[in-house]
Amino acid sequence: MLRVHFTAEDIARVRVAAAPDHLWEITNSYQTLLRKDDTLAFGDWRRLVRPRLSRTDGLLTALLPPRGYSPDFLTPDLLGTFAVESAVDRVLSTPRSILRRDLARLAASPARPRRPLPTGVRALADGEPEALRRLGAALHAYHRRALVPFRPHVRAQVDADRAARARAVLDGGTDGLLASFRPTLRWEPPVLTADYPVDRELRLGGRGLLLQPSFFCSRRPIMLASPAPELVPVLVYPIQHTLGWATRPSAAERDAELGVLLGRTRAAILEDVVTGRTTGELARRFGISGAAASQHTAVLRRAGLLLSMRRSRHVVHTITPAGLTLLGDPPDAPSDAPSDE
Repeated sequence: MLRVHFTAEDIARVRVAAAPDHLWEITNSYQTLLRKDDTLAFGDWRRLVRPRLSRTDGLLTALLPPRGYSPDFLTPDLLGTFAVESAVDRVLSTPRSILRRDLARLAASPARPRRPLPTGVRALADGEPEALRRLGAALHAYHRRALVPFRPHVRAQVDADRAARARAVLDGGTDGLLASFRPTLRWEPPVLTADYPVDRELRLGGRGLLLQPSFFCSRRPIMLASPAPELVPVLVYPIQHTLGWATRPSAAERDAELGVLLGRTRAAILEDVVTGRTTGELARRFGISGAAASQHTAVLRRAGLLLSMRRSRHVVHTITPAGLTLLGDPPDAPSDAPSDE
């Protein structure tokens, strides 16, 4: 069980991260790739990505077992950057003492087979430049093959989650925000609890808490095993998924959906969900029935222009980057294009 203890000062310093964290998504997705659970959410993605793995991914397999501890140095504080190149550079600049500490903990993890770490990992623990170069290449290559093709959907789904959390804040302040994470997290002031593989008590002590949504986090939240005491603690939590997200419709299917899409009401709905709307709100705003609003959002969703997420008794709809582009307001160009390593 994980128990996070808040003070009044911590309540004022709770925030939700503005975007997915590349390194947490790499770490969580690789461990998810090696497992066989959550087939509804990740089965199609696994079938598409596993054939793309190469020998360079062997280092990641050694560092990221499907269950149990993964080294903290692979998910450092990014100091506000969202570019994958800067994120990987932060990993490669890890002090040797932390490399040794984290890899020793990995070697002793109960989830690992009882055998020595591979030679490449031991060289990494010594901070050897060539070992660090191989790690950087492996992180970039895996990100390029396994995550970049799905990046628009991952970002849209995280944005949808953030829209739902924003509504929770507007309705109930920080109490409402923390309560909105049930059943994954349970808010019983002043303690936030969650199911966790080990017993852990965390006292924030005025530092606040960063809630980091993660597309590939599965079932329960994650925290660093040994966070730096001077930094704001980060709690990584799983978000909801749209079934079938990894398989895109064919060009003919998409063209057919876009043909059906044409019409004033759907265009107006698409503009209105930029900040997030429930089905009931759309029905009231456009003077249509709830069933008609659901039909319109279903067409927009199948065309890849909005996402729908159930929150308590309501379904919240938010626009995707493709929807913004269709409205003539394209999203910012990504600053995290993969390198050509």
